[in-house]
This record gives sequence, C-alpha cells and structure tokens, in this order.
Amino acid sequence: MRRHITLLLMILLAVACQPENNKKSRGSGDPEMDRFISGLMKQMTLEEKLGQLNLPASGDIMTGQTKSTGIAAKIREGKVGGLFNIRTVEKIREVQRIAVEESRMKIPLIIAMDVIHGYRTAFPIPLGVSTTWDMELVEKSARMAAQEATADGICWTFSPMVDISRDPRWGRVSEGSGEDPYLGSRIAEAMVRGYQGDDLSANNTMLACVKHFALYGASEAGRDYNTTDMSRIRMFNEFMPPYQAAIDAGVGSVMTSFNEIDGIPASANKWLMSDLLRDQWGFEGPVVTDYTAIMEMTDHGLGDLQQVSALALQAGVDMDMVSEGFLNTLKQSLDEGKVTMAQVDQACRRILEAKYRLGLFEDPYRYCDEERSKTEIFTDANRQFAREIAAASFVLMKNEGGVLPLKKGGTLALVGPMADNTENMPGTWSVAADFSQSTSVRKGLEAVAGSEVKILYAKGSNVVQDTLLDSRISIFGKPTYFDKRDPAVMIREAVAAAMKADVVVAAMGESAEMSGECSSRSDITLPACQRDLLKALLATGKPVVMVLFTGRPLAIPWEAAHVPAILNVWFPGTEGGHAIADVLFGAVNPSGKLSATWPQNVGQVPLFYNHKNTGRPLAPGSWFQKFRSNYLDVPNEPLFPFGYGLSYSTFTYGDPKLSAEQLSGNATLTLSVDLTNSGPADGAEVVQLYIRDLVGSVTRPVKELKGFQKVFLKAGETRTITFTVTPEELKFYNSGLVYDWEPGDFDLMVGGNSDAVKTARVNWTK
Repeated sequence: MRRHITLLLMILLAVACQPENNKKSRGSGDPEMDRFISGLMKQMTLEEKLGQLNLPASGDIMTGQTKSTGIAAKIREGKVGGLFNIRTVEKIREVQRIAVEESRMKIPLIIAMDVIHGYRTAFPIPLGVSTTWDMELVEKSARMAAQEATADGICWTFSPMVDISRDPRWGRVSEGSGEDPYLGSRIAEAMVRGYQGDDLSANNTMLACVKHFALYGASEAGRDYNTTDMSRIRMFNEFMPPYQAAIDAGVGSVMTSFNEIDGIPASANKWLMSDLLRDQWGFEGPVVTDYTAIMEMTDHGLGDLQQVSALALQAGVDMDMVSEGFLNTLKQSLDEGKVTMAQVDQACRRILEAKYRLGLFEDPYRYCDEERSKTEIFTDANRQFAREIAAASFVLMKNEGGVLPLKKGGTLALVGPMADNTENMPGTWSVAADFSQSTSVRKGLEAVAGSEVKILYAKGSNVVQDTLLDSRISIFGKPTYFDKRDPAVMIREAVAAAMKADVVVAAMGESAEMSGECSSRSDITLPACQRDLLKALLATGKPVVMVLFTGRPLAIPWEAAHVPAILNVWFPGTEGGHAIADVLFGAVNPSGKLSATWPQNVGQVPLFYNHKNTGRPLAPGSWFQKFRSNYLDVPNEPLFPFGYGLSYSTFTYGDPKLSAEQLSGNATLTLSVDLTNSGPADGAEVVQLYIRDLVGSVTRPVKELKGFQKVFLKAGETRTITFTVTPEELKFYNSGLVYDWEPGDFDLMVGGNSDAVKTARVNWTK
C-alpha cells in the first residue's frame, strides 16, 4: 500500500507543478485519467517511456519466430510495458510484483494472450462460430472466454480477427468470419461487446484488439504474409467495414497486419494508422504490431531496424511486439531528429491509458484472484455452452435419402483419421486449451449412444500419407498419430468394420494445424489417402456419413456427388465429440449456414457471392458460352454457395411483400415474407436479406447481404418475418470515396442462401 501512496503523491506533485495550459483534457472524456497520466509521465525518463512501448513474449507459450530474453531484469529496469503468452495467476502475479515493487516507476504490466475462440474451454474455430449466424451465441462465446482468461490473470486478448477473405488457400481463413463484410461487421461488434462488456475495469472483462489492420485476408495467391494490393474503392466497400464496425463498437486496441497497403507495410503506413484510423474513424486507443512486424519491415526493403522503427512510430504505431526496435533504437532516432518527443509521449500515453481503463493502476493484481482461477475456468456450465455452440456451428451439406439423423440402435462403424483424435478437436489457435480434456468423436458417440448402439472403430487411413507433410501438420501438441502400416491394410480393416455395420460414420478432412497461421494450401481437396478410404467404404453399399473436419472451404466435388450425407463440423472445440453425436443422432437439428463460398476446384478461387457482373456475363443456368465470362472445364457456380446449409426439416418461403414499391428520401421500407417449417422436425432457419443496386455511378455487386434473422419454428409452423430497410442499407463508397446512396431501382431478395432467393423490386428517389 505504501508504494501506491508514494506513487500517487509523486503524480499529484507533478500535476501541481505543470503550467496551467498543460492541464487541459486531451478530449478523452475522462479528466481524472488525463491528470493521472500526465502526472505519471512527468516523472518518467525517456527510457521508461520507451519501455512502455515494448511488448515482449514471455516464452511461456511460443507462437512466432523469436522470443525475448532477460524479461525479469528488463521489467525491473522499466523496459517492458506488457507481456504476452504467459498464463496462470501464480506466474502473472510474480511478474506483476516485479513491475510494481521492484521497478522505479512501479507501473503495472498489461498481460495479453491470443484468446481466439475460448480459453481453457475451447469453442469452435472462429470460422465455425460465424456459421451459427447467431449474434447472441457469438457474444456469449467472447464473454465466456473473457471470464476464463481474466480468472487466469490475462486482461488483453488479440481478438477479434475480422479480416475478410475470399481465398480458402489462405490458412488464416479459419480465424475469421468468412467472405462477407456485413456478416463480418455484425460478428466484430458482438465479439467486442463480449470481451469488453459494459465496464472495462471489472475484473472479468478484458481489452479486445481488432486485427489485422488491414487487408491481411487478401494476401496474393492465398500465401500467408504475402503482398496485398487493391483499389481504394474495393478496400472501403468490401474489406474495411468489419474493422470500422469494431472501432464503432468501442474496441480498445488495434493490431497491425503483416502485409503492405499501397506499397507500404501496414506497420509503417501513416495513411492507414493515422489518417484513416485516427483522423477519420476517431480511434484513440493503442495500436500494437503483430509478432516482429517492425523487424520484418527490413525484409520488405524499408531499411534497418532503426529506420523501420522510426517509420512505425511516425505512422502511429504505439507498441512494438517482440522486435524491441522501439526500445533499442528510438533514442538514437530522437537524437538524430528522425522522430519527435511528442510522438514518443503520444504512444506512451496511449499504453498508460489502456492500463488505466483496465483498472491496473488502482489494483495491479486485479486479475490475479486465485479463487476465481479455481472456480471459473473449465466449468461444467462452460463445457455445456461449448457443446451448444459447437452443434449450432455445424453445416449439413448433404443428406440424400434422409440418412441423418441416425437411429439409436444396431451397429455403427466409426472410421477415419479424425475419429479418435482428441488433441485435434479444438483446432488451430487454441493455445490455452487442455487438449487432453477434449472429447473425440469416438468418445462422444459412445457417451450419447450408450449401450443402444454397438460401435466398431477402425482408423482406416492417415490424415496424409506423405510423412514430410505429416510432420508439418503434427505440431503444437496436436499429433495426427501417423500409422506406419500399409495403407491397404488400414483400408481393409475399415471395410471389415463397415461390412458388419448398419451405417458408416467417416470422420475425415484436415487436422487442426492444416489451417491457421502459416498453413496455406495450394491443394484444398481431400487428401488422396482419405479419398481412397472413402471409395472403399462406399463400395460396401452401406450408407456413409462423412463428418468433415476443416478450417477452410474445401473443394470436394467428388465427395459431394457420391457420399450420401456430409456434416461439416469445422474444428468444434472441447465438447466437439458430444456435439457431433448430438447432431448425428438428432438431439440437435443442424442450423449452420456457410459464411464462405465453397469452390468446385481451386481454379475458381477467389470465389465469392457478392461479385460484380462483367460486360459479358454468362447467362443464368449456362455452363459455357463462347465469348462470355466462363471456364471451359467447370461451371461458374460454386459447389456450395454463401449462406448455404441444410436441416433435418425443410423451410418454405412465400413471396416477399413490400410496404411500398415507390419511395423517396429517408423513408422506411418494410419487407415481409412468410416462412413455413414444412418438414417433420422443429428447427432453426437463417432468413437472409440481399439487395442489388441495379444502376449506379460505379459498378455494383449482383447482390449484397444487408440483413439476417435466425428463426426457430416448430414443425408445421408459419411465421411472418419482417425486415426494415432505409437508405442506410443502400449506401456505398463511390469513385470519390464518398459514402452515400443513389436513387434508382433496387432488387430486394430474401431466402435461405445467396443462390436461393425470391425477389421484389422497389424504386427509391431522393
């Protein structure tokens, strides 16, 4: 207590001695915080200010190329502003103790981690969470992740990732919310609300960080960290909305991306970090780089570490993750006039303000409650929610002949390389999850089916047969358990099990680390050894259900044509096995809808629903017309469209009705449609609203998502669903980058996916 009183007296004395004009609020809306931070900074040396800009990795969990050394000594010297990749209350309390008891200024650390889709209790990968189309579930998943992470001492998460991606070769599509800016924006808002809550200083909320700013999902060739280049009009209409939505929702921090924008890497891009983010969007929080992003700008060709560090500070970056370029070079750059003290002070202030808002100055140990760590992490309630959200994320891709749901009786053959792999269930970026506590498909089926179903298990194949490739995907504690037996022997064993069964469940697809960071794939088909197994199983004549694990859209036209039933389960998290069994046996009716288009082959990539017409569009329903925009060898249509997903029931849409067909100015239009559950089971349907601007000053997409509602209906029930449309839904960025709407005709489309819609037209004048 004495050290805090001493620090407070020092700050009050410093504030009292300042000139009157320096006491003015910076416009943060919190004069008390401004006075506190100003007084604190008055007492800090240049080295201590630069220390606040330094974010090293603790070495507790490694995710990047390098790690910092001598952490404790640097903390004592005031050279560390925060730490990431450290967990448990015991470890965090100790480093915090060093900071507030053994450093001169006694400034607490901010403790961060990649809490991406749950903490110890893992939820589905973010791409899977997005396919729930349920913002209440999305927000609750972030809220529960924050509850667990803060109970373990962590107060800053590097999430949500909101990068729009239309290229499934890119491994990090698994971390985002798919291809659509509208859906991505709604998810970004929900995640920020979930993490940060209503009171950021509460000990169970945490600072969110929207990433990766910006355009990281548009990496050329789908290769991670690669170059990005696009026009401003495309940037603002198609890729920027989710970042801005997170800012408008009050996200506390922003992370830079690795890629370049307009030829300048994001971490040195002043237009991006200052002109757009701060001046236009009004963001006032700290900007942190991604892992070693400043140091990596030397390979981009912008100069040595001193040069690129100066460029990053000038651009508006506040915190340097791991590179230590700010810590070790900015003093020299100051001496040489390459940066200013005002720039250093501004960056330092933003870091200190974040700590203030988190309540760390009031109580540095706010997030180090051992009782919370014992009672609020990996609880039964959290696991039950993980089971619920996993089941809601599954997308039923095919169900020919009503193979699903399965009956609880008889004999079931469970085969495939993902059938009994506990560690891979949480998927990529599950750094804090206890893999051993996850539930495999086998365990889930056994638990749910009980003694009513006899389950025969055989692995059948490896994930991949190439041992070198297997070594690249069997990392981070997620082995594939490569089987060295002859593949033919493994297939025969699986076929023998299938012959004794009434139905075959084949758990196949990717392993957890086949997607995620630095997991780009040029071939996004099912690995050949798994397809060989699948062909052998189908040859038995037994009904086959493929339970498909993936962190990206895959190209599976053969499987879609030949396998009777396909249930896509992404990577479902801690309770994935139970959730899969719930859906397979019909306790839960699947309701997931794709948030990204699935191509027929990789040659169609990039492929997305809200594309524009060319001057020579292909006629609807056609495969090929000479001198039209098409392929010789494959139709233009996707394998599975955006918004697609089946149910154990069927939903019938009536014709959409408009409240008016002619409107002007800021009028409000109501679209209504009758939705009927015309099938045998209760279930949920995602009703999707799309709009097309038929004539514009610039070319406009063939359709754009502008609303959705997830509706639960009992079998036989009909409900009228209504959407409200105003000119706000008609706005876009024109060639002058002015965000406005233009009068004319608009098609309003409603349906169960982007390719199955009914249309009504309205004319709207200004």
